[in-house]
Formats: sequence, structure tokens, C-alpha cells
Amino acid sequence: MRRIRYGIALSAACAALALTSCGGSGSTLRSTSDTAGAPAPESAVREQAATAEVQAKQRQPQKQGDQDSIVSNVKVTQQARQVIYTGSMTVRVKQVAAAVEQAKQIVIAAGGYLSKEESRSASDSRDSATLEFKIPPNGYGGVLGRLGKDLGKQISMNQATQDVTLQVADVNSRLKSAEQALESLRSLLKRADTIGHVLEVEREISAREADLESLQAQQKELAAQVSMATLTLRLLGPVAVAEEPEEEEPAGFLGGLKSGWNGLVSFTKVVLTVLGAVLPWTIVALPLVALLVYLVRRARARRAGMPTPPPGPRAGDPDPEAA
Repeated sequence: MRRIRYGIALSAACAALALTSCGGSGSTLRSTSDTAGAPAPESAVREQAATAEVQAKQRQPQKQGDQDSIVSNVKVTQQARQVIYTGSMTVRVKQVAAAVEQAKQIVIAAGGYLSKEESRSASDSRDSATLEFKIPPNGYGGVLGRLGKDLGKQISMNQATQDVTLQVADVNSRLKSAEQALESLRSLLKRADTIGHVLEVEREISAREADLESLQAQQKELAAQVSMATLTLRLLGPVAVAEEPEEEEPAGFLGGLKSGWNGLVSFTKVVLTVLGAVLPWTIVALPLVALLVYLVRRARARRAGMPTPPPGPRAGDPDPEAA
């Protein structure tokens, strides 16, 4: 019996020891798993965010500096536009002579000048004048406004602009190339050792100089047109006739039809003009022609009514009395 009790007691102790060891390992495993699955503390998250922000700030100036260095290497050149301004204006004024002087004063006050003047004097009310002014572009708009308001009543106004930036750049480039080519030819002329070579280089230099002068003339002309706007001002008296601008003829069938109709109308006008000029002379000359025809016919009738005398004897015929 004692052995059985000892065996049961020993078995119970072993079982208790086994349960205790299993529970400890389970708790250890549970705590380990709980620790691994639990979220990171808030302080650690903030620390990581701060570290990332610092690193980003450290990288950002470097990238910005790289961009600045790249942009600084690019040279942006702004080229001023070269524009030619032209315009024409027609104004009806009370006195043309006074308006001409006033227009000159307005343009001169803006820094411009008069380049051409044409005037027609018929009477005080039928006078007309055409003035061509050169005006700086910065004062062009103000001059147009003053001329249209201060002189009289504006009848018509036409403006046009032409951008010649590319043309100016092309002429300048060609001029520079021509100058370089001319310098090369002159240096080649110094090294020429034969007469034929010298003559050939001199001919080429003459041709290059002619091209250079032509390009210089174009450059000066473009510079003059760009630096000064051109305004054509026409002043009309109170009853002077304002000529309407010519309309462009349409192309194609309609253009041909219009040209043919205009030609027919012009031919008809010419024929009627000639008939009108000849008609008074015809009226005066017709009775004289009729009288002349009557007299000629009357003379012929008289000659036809007169008896014709018998023919006289011919030489060699026998004498009728002797017979």
C-alpha cells in the first residue's frame, strides 16, 4: 500500500511539474509574441519622422543648388523687336494753310519732322495738302490722336505694322560674313605671287565690295524705317472732294468679269465723248454739204438737157455741096 501511495504521489508531483513548465513556456511565448505584434511607441515614430525631415532638408539645398547651377549656365538673350509703323490719315479742316502749320508744330513737338509736302490751291474752301511726316515710334500714337482731334474732322485712318526683326538679323549676319570674306581676300591678295592670281583676287574683291555696299545700304534703310514711323496726312478744305481708296480687284472669273465690264464702260464713254464732240460740227456742216450736192446735181442736169451739136466734117470726107 505504501508503494502505491508513493507511486501516486510521485506521479502527481511529476504532473504538477510538467504543467508548471508548460505554463511558463506558454507565458514566455505569449509575452514574446505580444511584444513582437505590439505597435511601436509614439516617441519612436516622432523620432523617425524628425530624422526623415532633417534628411530631406539636407538634400533639398543640394538639389536647389544643382538647379541654380544648371540655370546659371544658360544665357537668355532678349532681342528687341524691329517694327516699321506706317499710317495715313485724312482730315477735313476749315483752313488748309493754318492746319498745315499746326500739324507741323505737333509733329516737331513729338521729335519728328516733315519729309515731303504737296499742296493744291484752288480756293479757300477747295484747297488740299498732303504732308508726309517722320515720327519717333514712342510718340506715334499721341501724334495720331492730336492730329485727328485738333485739326478738324477725321475722315479716314489707316495703320499698318511690319515686323522686320528677322530681316534685320539676316542683313546684319550677311554683312558680317561679307566683311570677313573681304578681309580674307585682302590678306590673300598680299600673298598672291602671279599677275593672274592678283587680277582674279582683285575682281573677287570688287564684287565683294559691291555686295557689302548693297548690304550696308539695306541696313541703313531698315534702321531709318524702324527708328521713325511714317505718317501721310492729307488735309482737305470744307468742300474739297475726298478721293476714296481703291479697292483690290477680286481674282478669278469675277475679277475678269469686272475688268471686262469696266473696259466696256470705258470704251462706251470714249465713243460717246467723240460723238458729242463731232455732233456740233456735223449740225453746222450738214446744210453746206446738202447745198453742195444740190448744186452739183443741178449742173449735171443742165448739161444733160442741152442739145448736142452735129459733128463737123472730117478731113478727107467729100464736100456735100459739091455732091
